[in-house]
Amino acid sequence: MTEKGFIPLAFERKDPESVAEAARAFRAVMETRRSVREFSREELPEGVIEECLRAAGSAPSGANLQPWSFVVVRDPALKRRIREAAEAEERENYEWRMGEEWLKDLEPLGTDDHKPFLEDAPALIVIFRQAYGLEDEVKRKHYYVMESVGIAAGFLLAALHQAGLATLTHTPSPMGFLEEILERPRNERAYLLIPVGYPAEDCEVPDITRKSPEDFITWK
Repeated sequence: MTEKGFIPLAFERKDPESVAEAARAFRAVMETRRSVREFSREELPEGVIEECLRAAGSAPSGANLQPWSFVVVRDPALKRRIREAAEAEERENYEWRMGEEWLKDLEPLGTDDHKPFLEDAPALIVIFRQAYGLEDEVKRKHYYVMESVGIAAGFLLAALHQAGLATLTHTPSPMGFLEEILERPRNERAYLLIPVGYPAEDCEVPDITRKSPEDFITWK
């Protein structure tokens, strides 16, 4: 390490053709990712989730404070408790919390308050955001927490898909029950619940379309 605490950047520069090909290959892989709600109960290869979580942990963050925690739930009893609590919240959502417009937008996806995937998926990854640092009961300010954790979540989803696993981004709002069930410290708030596994053999997904690049990219 140098006097100022910096080290040389480890960066492999590719030729222009390789850069373009790598971009195309990654785009092609990510375009095949779909949100899956029907999972096989088949166990996952040992070590795969850890490798993907390590990739997520390499994400940039405000002041490099890395304000995230990941909890991997594989215990059937815990998964059942999470499902029961999530479905209780979702019943409230579908019965009266969600407005008419929201429910109409959800119709093409075929979702409801039943969440069997929370037990069927061999693993649930719960991402928690650390609202502030907490060391020896002393608070430390965190910066750009939502942005930082969002980037880490994106890294994780990409890594899991690249590894050949199916995922779902699930947000059974409100999610405070996750903090209680998983006994998280007082500075953590549930951010995202991701079931992970292989899709069921008869898995189907909604027939949806994506925006064209012209609809979301602006060149100046």
